[in-house]
Amino acid sequence: MINITFPDGNIKQFEDGVTPLQVAESISAGLARNILAATLNDEDWDISRPITHDGAIKFFKWEDEEGKHAFWHTSAHLLAEALQELYKGVQFGIGPAIENGFYYDIDPGENTLTSADFAKIEKKMLELVARKEDVVRRDISKADALKFFGDAGQTLKCELINELEDGHITTYTQGNFTDLCRGPHIPNTAPIKAVKILSLAGAYWRGDEKRPQLVRVYGITFPKKSMLDEYLTLLEEAKKRDHRKIGKDMELFAFSQNVGMGLPLWLPKGAALRNRLQDYLAKIQKKYGYLQVITPHIGNKNLYVTSGHYAKYGKDSFQPIHTPEEGEEYLLKPMNCPHHCEIFRTSPRSYKDLPLRFAEFGTVYRYEQSGELHGLTRVRSFTQDDAHLYCTPEQLKQEFLNVMDIINHILGVFGFEYEAQISLRDPKNPTKYVGSDENWQRAEQAIIEACAEKGLPAKQVEGEAAFYGPKLDFMVKDALGRRWQLGTIQVDYNLPERFGLEYTGADNQKHRPIMIHRAPFGSLERFVAVLLEHTAGKLPLWLVPDQVVVLPISEKYNEYAQHVVEALNDNDVRAIIDDRNEKIGKKIRDNELKRIPYLLIVGEKEASNEEVSVRKQGEGDKGSKKIITFATEINAEVAAMMNK
Repeated sequence: MINITFPDGNIKQFEDGVTPLQVAESISAGLARNILAATLNDEDWDISRPITHDGAIKFFKWEDEEGKHAFWHTSAHLLAEALQELYKGVQFGIGPAIENGFYYDIDPGENTLTSADFAKIEKKMLELVARKEDVVRRDISKADALKFFGDAGQTLKCELINELEDGHITTYTQGNFTDLCRGPHIPNTAPIKAVKILSLAGAYWRGDEKRPQLVRVYGITFPKKSMLDEYLTLLEEAKKRDHRKIGKDMELFAFSQNVGMGLPLWLPKGAALRNRLQDYLAKIQKKYGYLQVITPHIGNKNLYVTSGHYAKYGKDSFQPIHTPEEGEEYLLKPMNCPHHCEIFRTSPRSYKDLPLRFAEFGTVYRYEQSGELHGLTRVRSFTQDDAHLYCTPEQLKQEFLNVMDIINHILGVFGFEYEAQISLRDPKNPTKYVGSDENWQRAEQAIIEACAEKGLPAKQVEGEAAFYGPKLDFMVKDALGRRWQLGTIQVDYNLPERFGLEYTGADNQKHRPIMIHRAPFGSLERFVAVLLEHTAGKLPLWLVPDQVVVLPISEKYNEYAQHVVEALNDNDVRAIIDDRNEKIGKKIRDNELKRIPYLLIVGEKEASNEEVSVRKQGEGDKGSKKIITFATEINAEVAAMMNK
């Protein structure tokens, strides 16, 4: 007999070899019908896999991320099975579940895949589903795995197998398709009721531009047809909210092949928006005692060798810049933190100087793969609202709590709901990280205690920490329910040690400060992109580049329109004029497309009475008002937003 511990702490005995599904059946038939995945002692565990030792069990349904992950992981195998039946000679790379659905990277060989093939692939997947094929897990030796996939001509799989440790290799089989995989999976394909192939993309094998480019096939599945219909409606709405389109309509940013891929150009209106975000955060930071600093866009390679960034991220950086000096190399700055550590070192520090809070809107550079670039959400040049706090152990918790308050305030002002995630290191892969176990444990515990003190529910996820320390990530949910990682706070004992940072304590001895990394927006580029999609471009009145556009109904009233603009600007209302020789209906449509909150129409009546006819974006006509009355109302509306 084995002991199974349930999430509520109860322990029940079962026969050796019981499966999570059978454990669920012992509780209720309803639970057994709905579970898709399980964990045993926090290890992913197929619900059809026998349990042979004591353990703590958790069950996951469709509503849980873990449940969706198993469902979509099996669906990725279903996609591969369909492709294997439809196209001879296909080579398979990897096929993971992702946040929304799954993909499979394939080398199609002599075959050509286009969007015209989607319906055929979907039909084949549903045919396979109708067979209700069991998904069977098998342990396999390295030699047998290499023979099996080698005989099948799957060279990409053989490459992966060669890097695995013998004794820890498993395959999953459904029907005639067998895949190298760690799981987890649902027991069979029957629960998959709705299938959609979404898109094709290019993807270099293992993310290496020097390796062959594969075809990445994206798809999604659901346990109900109605869920797929809802998702497709959501996708259509997401297209309308695409920040790239909205940014173009609002004249905020652009990209140029002549400048380079992934290097955004901020146009005047976009630059004004960015500056307003920066000014807003700078005012908040000033209240908390932050000191503004500025650092160069490049740094000596040795700086990033010392910090550890070069060893961990060198391949993701731009190539070193070689100077005329022999052996001298510089890098485009991939991170701001090493520069801030050097600022700390410029003077002797005492415990009386701490905490020190250095803040910078610092632009950094990462060489993202061209296929991964996407608008402002994935770029090669971005500006972090970065700050690094240096404090004593006694100050750590309060400083961390203060940063939590700042991020909570900022996300609230923009109307974002969020979830918190404590990102911990992967205990099974210690080589990914720098620093001692003791420092990691202290840092992780500090974050856990801060969340508990704030009453902030936070999911703990192993393997998501930065290489130098754990972090608290803020996962924002937008208007369409999509999750984005924006703000972050990180506790770091390691960089102060690597840079030899010290302060003199009250005992007159040298001590090592603790470092907090934080970025409430994350990056201005990503934050603006998410905000544009969240609001569909209808930005808060205090932030939008142009609050008002004045529309004369004919050229006769251009002079009065200009007078209105000047009067509004004098009263701190950002106003522009549209004096094109166009019909008023076209002017209204064009400016609504630009998401300008207020449209003021002026003609003979308005000019005679020193008034404007007010039209509000999305709400229509609001009647006529005196210019000064309108300006006062706008300023009051902005003040109310800022004082939330």
